[in-house]
Parts: sequence; C-alpha cells; structure tokens
Amino acid sequence: MRLTRDATDGPATNSKQYKCCSDKVDQELAFTYFYPALKPENQDYQIQWPWDNESLFRRRFLSSYASTALVYHQQAAEEGLLHEVEFKGLLHEVEFISPRTLDGGQQVYLVGYLFQKEGSDLPWQLACQRLQMGGERGYGWGDMRLIEIKKITDEHDGYNHRLFDSENYTWQVENNSIVIQVSENSSLLAHTKTENVSAQGEIEPLVGREWQEAKKAGESVAFSGMCWTPGTVVNGSMSFKIKRLGVWIGH
Repeated sequence: MRLTRDATDGPATNSKQYKCCSDKVDQELAFTYFYPALKPENQDYQIQWPWDNESLFRRRFLSSYASTALVYHQQAAEEGLLHEVEFKGLLHEVEFISPRTLDGGQQVYLVGYLFQKEGSDLPWQLACQRLQMGGERGYGWGDMRLIEIKKITDEHDGYNHRLFDSENYTWQVENNSIVIQVSENSSLLAHTKTENVSAQGEIEPLVGREWQEAKKAGESVAFSGMCWTPGTVVNGSMSFKIKRLGVWIGH
C-alpha cells in the first residue's frame, strides 16, 4: 500500500495500481514474519516468541481498547446504550501489541528479515519510514517508526546465515529463492503449507480480504490454503522456501 501511494501522482484509488505493485513485491522481495523484541541496555534485540509462554506473552505485550457509540453533540454515551451492548454488539474492541511492556514499561520493537532480489529498484527502504500496520489504520492506529535497517554482509559455506541469531534456523539463496533450514523439534516461524510437512501443532485456513476491481474494499475473500500455524514444532530437520505473503512451503 505504501509503495503504491508513494509512486502515484494523486489519489491511489484504482485497484489495478495496487495489484501491479503487489505483483512486483512478490517477484522482487521476500520476508519473514516480524516478531516483538526487547532490547536490554548494551545488548542486542531479544525476540519474544509468543508460543514459549503464551499466557505470559499476553500479559506483557497484548492490550485492548474498547469504545462505544456517542451522541455527537453531547459527547456522552447514548441513553440506554451501555446496558445493551452485550446483547447487540455495539461495543467495539481492538486488541493490539502494546508499544511498551505492560509489566515493566520496556520499549517494544518488531524485528524481522526482508530479502531483495539483485537488481530490484523497489524503494522499500523509503516506504518503511512511513508505515502503518494492522486493521485500524483509518483511526490512526499502527503507526510505526523505523529504527534501523542492518545489511547482512558476512558469507559462509552452505547455509550461510543464522535467522534471528538462532542456530536452529539458517538460510541461503537457492535458485533465486530464500531457503530456510529448520532444526528438528524447532518451531515454524510463519504459516506453513501442510503438504509434506511432518509436525505437531495447529492447522488453520489462511484467509484474508482483498480490494479487487468492481468490488468494494474487503468484499473479496482470498484463500491461501491450509497451513500449520507459527509455533508448530517440526518432527525432523526440514527446509522451506519463503513464498508469497511470507508463507513457507516444504522444500
């Protein structure tokens, strides 16, 4: 969305513009999921995996905001409204990742990897300086500030880089694709197509809403297949390719 709007002279209201940019992103960029991280003083970023301790993660990082309809002129809850919200669904609640931990007030970061095809001219680094994420952007939610982009320059034989600084995840470029090697009994770090993957965890349909021509925003439901959820544990050492939307497939 940001790339399309930055490249458009005037309002970007044509769905074909977004489709063209989306296709170029699919062809020239690959990316991991981004995960919450903390950065203790004089230390590197420490990823906080949601599945390590789900209840603790929710207490530290997840909060919510609830609102209800107001009478505009009075700036007050409409008479008789509050005691009916439970039955009529008039309460609007948004769950979000807190910008600071709820127990200690530490700054929360999002950390991940983005891979750019050699020769690509997509100005993604500029776009990352003006990002909003999530489903409530129209209300000002999800505003992000870029801290740093760190280029990976070291080279090694075979699988040449660790992912998230963990020996359980390494990656390399293979036939213009990013291939990630995952150690036995390690967790999947993205939604992963179920075909030919032996694992223990939960499976869910990966769906989303898209804006397509001749349809209103969100009317088109896109189905990306049945996937193992992030945090699923693989039964043996396996390798995966990063595909469209950051989804993994067995390699």
